[in-house]
Amino acid sequence: MKHAMQKLQEAAKKFGPLCVGLDTDPSYIPENIIKNYSSAPEAVLAYNLALIERIKKDQSACCFKIQVAYYEAMGLKGMEVYAKTVKAVRDAGFVAISDIKRGDIAATAGAYARAHFTGDFETDIITINPYMGFDTLKPFTEYTTAEKGSKAMFVLLRTSNPGMVDIEQQELKDGGRVLDRVGNELNNILQESKKEYADETCSPVGAVVGCTEESDARSLRDAYPEIFFLIPGYGAQGGAAKICGILLEKCGGTVNSSRGILCAWKKDPSLEEKRSAGTLTMDDLINASAKAAIDSKTELMSF
Repeated sequence: MKHAMQKLQEAAKKFGPLCVGLDTDPSYIPENIIKNYSSAPEAVLAYNLALIERIKKDQSACCFKIQVAYYEAMGLKGMEVYAKTVKAVRDAGFVAISDIKRGDIAATAGAYARAHFTGDFETDIITINPYMGFDTLKPFTEYTTAEKGSKAMFVLLRTSNPGMVDIEQQELKDGGRVLDRVGNELNNILQESKKEYADETCSPVGAVVGCTEESDARSLRDAYPEIFFLIPGYGAQGGAAKICGILLEKCGGTVNSSRGILCAWKKDPSLEEKRSAGTLTMDDLINASAKAAIDSKTELMSF
C-alpha cells in the first residue's frame, strides 16, 4: 500500500507541481455573487466545488491544500464547508492536504491526529509544527503506517514568512541552525519509514520549505534529497518560479498558490467592465482562476 506522500509525488510528476490553495475567505468573492447564496459559507462551498471540478478537467494541478483557519473563522457552518471541501477534493481523485499546523504534547497531539486522519475531517496529509519538540510528532507519524491508514504529513522546516528568522534561522551553539536540527529529525524519520516502505521513492513525512529566498534553496534541496517538499510563498507572497525550480529537483515537491488563483478575477483585464458594474458571475471567477492555474503550471514546469 502506498503512503499518501508517494501518491502525491506521483501525481506531481503526472500533472505538474501546482497545488491549489483553497484558503477561500468570503472576502475573495464579490458581494453580488454571495447574495445569490443563503450564506457566505455556502458561496465559499460553491466556489470550491466548481474550482475542484474545473482543475480536474484542465489537469492543471496535482493536489489541493485547504487552510482550516479560513473555515474556522466562519464558525460551525464554515467547518461544515471545510469537511465537504476536503471530501470533494478526495472524491475527485486528488490528494488533500489539510493545512492545520498542529503541534502539541502527547495525548493532545493524538487527539489532533485522530481528528484529521479519521472521522468527519479525514484527510490525506496534514501540516505539523515541530517546535514544541520532536516527541510531539510521534502521535502523527503513527498514522503514516499502513496499519493506521498510510497517511502523511508536512513538517514546518523553512517557512515563507519574514519572521522565520526569529526561530528557524537561529544558530545553535553546537553548530547549524534550528531548522537544520528539524531537518535531521526528518531524515531520521525517513530512515525509520524505510523499514515499511522500502520500495517507495519518498518519505511519508515531508517538509514545508518556502520559496521566498534563494539563498538556501540549493543547500536545503541537497540536504534532503529523499524528502518531498510543500513549497509555499509562490505568487502573491513574491516567491519566484526560479527558486521553486531548485526546490523541485531530486525528490520533488508541490508548489502552493492560494490568493494568486483564488483572486485572479481581480487582475483579469477582460473582467474590468464587469468588476466596475458589479455584475461578475461565479463562472467569471472560476474561469479566471482556471486560467491562473494553467499559467502557474506552465511557468513552474519551465524551470
